[in-house]
Amino acid sequence: MNKPNKSKIDLLEEIKYLRTELASTKLTKEQRTAELYKSEERFALAMRGASDGLWDWDLESNEVYYSPRWKSMLGYNENELENNLDTWASLTHCDDKDFVLQKVHDYLSGKTSVFEVEMRMYHKSGHYIFIRSRAFKTMLGSSDVPARLIGTHVDITLRKKTEIFDRRNTNILEMIAKGITASKIYNEIGLLYEERNPGMRCSMLELEGETLLHGGAPSLPKEYCDSVNGLISGPDIGSCGTSTYTGKRVLVENIESDPKWASLKRYALPHGMRCCWSEPIKSSSGKILGAFGMYYDFPSLPNEDELNDLISAGRLTGIIMEREHNQKLIRNLAYTDKLTSLSSRAHLYLHLKSLIQKKPENRIPFSVLYIDLDNFKHINDSLGHDSGDYLLQEVAKRLKYISREVDFVSRLGGDEFCIVIRDIISSSHLAEIAQQYLEAISKPINFSGRKFIPTCSIGAARYPSDGSNLQTLLKAADTALYAAKDYGKNRFAFYNKELTRKAEHRFKVEQCLREAVDKNQLSLVYQPQVDINTGTIICVEALSRWEHPTLGHVSPTEFIPIAERIGMIQPLTEWALNTASEQSVSWKQAGFSSVRIAVNISPSHFLENDLVPLINRVISRTGLPATELKLEITESSIQTSKKNLSIFKELKQLGVLLAIDDFGTGYSSFASLKHLNVDFLKIDKHFIDDMLSDKKTLLLIKSIIEMGHNLGYKIIAEGIENTEQLNMLKELGCDNAQGYLFSKPVSAQGISNLLRNQTNN
Repeated sequence: MNKPNKSKIDLLEEIKYLRTELASTKLTKEQRTAELYKSEERFALAMRGASDGLWDWDLESNEVYYSPRWKSMLGYNENELENNLDTWASLTHCDDKDFVLQKVHDYLSGKTSVFEVEMRMYHKSGHYIFIRSRAFKTMLGSSDVPARLIGTHVDITLRKKTEIFDRRNTNILEMIAKGITASKIYNEIGLLYEERNPGMRCSMLELEGETLLHGGAPSLPKEYCDSVNGLISGPDIGSCGTSTYTGKRVLVENIESDPKWASLKRYALPHGMRCCWSEPIKSSSGKILGAFGMYYDFPSLPNEDELNDLISAGRLTGIIMEREHNQKLIRNLAYTDKLTSLSSRAHLYLHLKSLIQKKPENRIPFSVLYIDLDNFKHINDSLGHDSGDYLLQEVAKRLKYISREVDFVSRLGGDEFCIVIRDIISSSHLAEIAQQYLEAISKPINFSGRKFIPTCSIGAARYPSDGSNLQTLLKAADTALYAAKDYGKNRFAFYNKELTRKAEHRFKVEQCLREAVDKNQLSLVYQPQVDINTGTIICVEALSRWEHPTLGHVSPTEFIPIAERIGMIQPLTEWALNTASEQSVSWKQAGFSSVRIAVNISPSHFLENDLVPLINRVISRTGLPATELKLEITESSIQTSKKNLSIFKELKQLGVLLAIDDFGTGYSSFASLKHLNVDFLKIDKHFIDDMLSDKKTLLLIKSIIEMGHNLGYKIIAEGIENTEQLNMLKELGCDNAQGYLFSKPVSAQGISNLLRNQTNN
């Protein structure tokens, strides 16, 4: 079958072409039916208990199964929608349809390795909701042609609405700060709450004396706005007139029957307005400035969220109506962290400046504690951003709970917090307080039934001994925080001048590392991995080294974490993979054909979308057989989330070997290994160091080896330095060994010599 010209067909035709490729497969009809039946069984099992909307698109028949949850998410009963692609097309927002189809085409054609999109879909009630769709394709037998696309729909409307609300709210604050005219801001406020509550229409009336004047109403008819403009407020003048007269909130469920609307309903009912809720807009002194009204086209009273929005809208509008108090109201909005309700970074700076700028005789001694959660990115990556947000909120509550009234607690952003401790002079007392915060944060927390123990690192700096102005004081606290991280995390550290020197060195390393790859300052050394019984070299691990012209030798334990932090780990990994693979090919050309190459993959890089394509490019470019490349991935990367499992699966599909490095040092359990398709477990050096002197350690090593073998994994022990360790590992049945007993990391030529000697012997 000849492939049609892409320039002359649309996306649906292109997808249709991919689908019709099924007809050219060598599978019989009975084989295809059997394969589809197996797939249906697997899909049915996956559906049980699922709360997401599920869909199953048969690319051969173009039929689409939509689960009852999928339909109910859009307001439909199970029998109300047809099982075909037109159903999806008719319900998807016209601005999103082509984008989604392009994503489908890219995924089915192999251009992209995953399918995940966000789109808007129309609800039966008339509004649209935001949907996140994820899917995977299935193949018929060994064919490379996709047969089905199976996926889920998750309603993310609440999160999207919150994001839109926050953006509009921020835009309104910026308009206020820039002095934009009140009428434009009124319309933006109306749209802010109308978009948050589909079907709602908003109105803002200003009170001048006793007269109500039109302020803003982005969605109400001009005829109605003109009719209420100039009304005199009173006890029975609609909702807004009554609210400005009494100074109280007025909630009218039915305009047609409520006596307060007797003289005004003729203006409202022709335009479909059936209920009206009004909030008086007051100044800081309690003076009535106007009213904010919310309308629906059906009789109703507000639910809790709508009532909160009504109150919030009245307050926000009051900012414009009371310009002289503008800055104060802006600070109340801008200087509070929305996620945690703590003070924001901007508020912290103002507070510190006010303390520092006091007259000498009025100054109060205080200290600054910088708090940073340990391994927070891992929470977001493995459990999701909702869990990360929940953790931040819980930490904020704990910090606030143990802080005194005179202490100032703020969130700087991300997973960073800052506490200003007043009236604390002695270091011992400050250390006690820091320890209290460490203990408070490290109490267990549950994420959907999973127990997790958060930890943090704290840096402490004192005013004025560690910094006499805002910049130097905060820099001192930040420097101390880095020291606490360097000491091993889950601890606190005080500032001193030596820490500053280290911080400056770290900054230089960061700057130089950005140029290290381009200037060929990096190199690789290699350490053999041997068959533990024969001593034969079967693999060599590539290890990065850096010699800088002025910094000298920079340890990998120093520059690799920095590379992760500044976003250099991807190019560094790509360089290492290419260099090691080229060297491995060179060894094979020299006659050393039985040696694999092992390269470490950073946990932060493991979850990046470019990892699998990168490995594929390296293999293709260098000509290294995939089965002779081993990727060593630290244990912290093996949490069994869908994304992790997908990456492991894709890597194995390439044919590369996978090893779990530093096994036993992370948070994973033995049970999690049953979900992973890997080849090796690598026992960490810390276990090997203690195995001869500690019976519990020896028992753990024995358990790891037995468990690994039972699951089909081979076991590598690293850090072997003496024959006693080697003999014990042989007795326990370990497969491979690595360490100084066999060879330190050496140059490529050094490995060549070892391989040559091995061959000659």
